[in-house]
Amino acid sequence: WVQGCPLACPGCWNADTWSFARRHGTTVDDLTAQVLGTEGIEGLTLSGGEPFAQARALAAVAARVQAAGLSVFVFTGYRLEELDRPEHAALLAHTDVLVAGRYIEAERSAGLVWRGSANQQVHFLSARYGPGQLQGAVEIELHLDAEGGITVTGFPVEAAALLG
Repeated sequence: WVQGCPLACPGCWNADTWSFARRHGTTVDDLTAQVLGTEGIEGLTLSGGEPFAQARALAAVAARVQAAGLSVFVFTGYRLEELDRPEHAALLAHTDVLVAGRYIEAERSAGLVWRGSANQQVHFLSARYGPGQLQGAVEIELHLDAEGGITVTGFPVEAAALLG
């Protein structure tokens, strides 16, 4: 997750990432090393906050991650046509899958693979993945740590129902 989002979509479940105040800084080199040093992963997912608010640095990370053979998946509140700055193009050039569009709470619906609301669009920007990956895709992941803690990634409405 990245910190800072200028969009502040009502109902967003990552509202704690809206502030641009520094919480945990890192460098491109350190983040890349952390990603590449993680065994058994398929790739890097960027969400937020808003990844395109830090597009220049994240493009450098994404380029290195892809060069190492891993995928890059980006969630953004912007529509694809809004991503028109050179730094946006640099991150898009190293993105395999982009989920784009503002979160609209009134358009929340169960069964939206990789999307929080029905208006959001999934864009396959490389040949690595295609629409066939949407069928049977995992909507949430539960990660258990050594201390017994649980981290839920995906869409928490469904996760909360599963956890009871």
